Amino acid sequence: MKKSGTIFGLILGIASIFGAFFLEGGSVKALFIGSALIIVFGGTFAAIIIGYGLDKFFKIFELMKIAYFPKEYDISKMIDIFMELSVKARREGLLSLEKDIQRFDELFPRKLTKYAIDGTDSDMLYNLAHLEIKAMTDRHNANIFIFSKLGGYAPTMGIIGTVMGLIMTLANAGSDPNSLIKNIATAFIATLWGVFSANIIWLPIGDRLKKCHLEEKNMMEVSLEAVLTLQSGEIPSIMKSRLVGMLPQKEQLRKLSA
Repeated sequence: MKKSGTIFGLILGIASIFGAFFLEGGSVKALFIGSALIIVFGGTFAAIIIGYGLDKFFKIFELMKIAYFPKEYDISKMIDIFMELSVKARREGLLSLEKDIQRFDELFPRKLTKYAIDGTDSDMLYNLAHLEIKAMTDRHNANIFIFSKLGGYAPTMGIIGTVMGLIMTLANAGSDPNSLIKNIATAFIATLWGVFSANIIWLPIGDRLKKCHLEEKNMMEVSLEAVLTLQSGEIPSIMKSRLVGMLPQKEQLRKLSA
């Protein structure tokens, strides 16, 4: 649903904006003007390359794929695994969990559980986990900021394209007023593409990446709490209460009634 919802939103945005354009009598030829597209997208990409370098520019397309096809985290399944490990650890000890680490789909809970089995104290484990969470947050925020900048550059490039179009139109204005009006309308297509790309492509992708970040961070925080509880030897019912309390209310009700 998450993936389909993102794609549906993009399709709805394109259909709504361009559909209205065509309903009002616009044509494909008038919309897809090469000079306007070059100025808006070429100028926007150039600004990113100047500010962040080619490596960050090429990473944009990878991040777009992540935004539209995000990784999903099954927190409920992860909690169930930790519950089972808690029961086993109280019966056989932490060392008995060595082979169970691979049951986790994500690397982070596997690493933390391995640290606990190897005898890492709780303070060190907590510091290691938070160091990784902070590094992940800084990395994600840097990626999100790129799309915020794209959303800021695109409308400006659209205005530049429009101004250039108006200059050329006025400079070459003839005696035919109909031709002048047509050329002015064409000049504003650049503004349309700039505002469209900012508000339907770049800024929504940034928002989507923020959501992806929060979901991954939540997975890591639940993992940390679970491993610390596992390490302390708390009874499984206490672990369940602590972990379920970190879920959304709807999920809490489902887990507590299970």
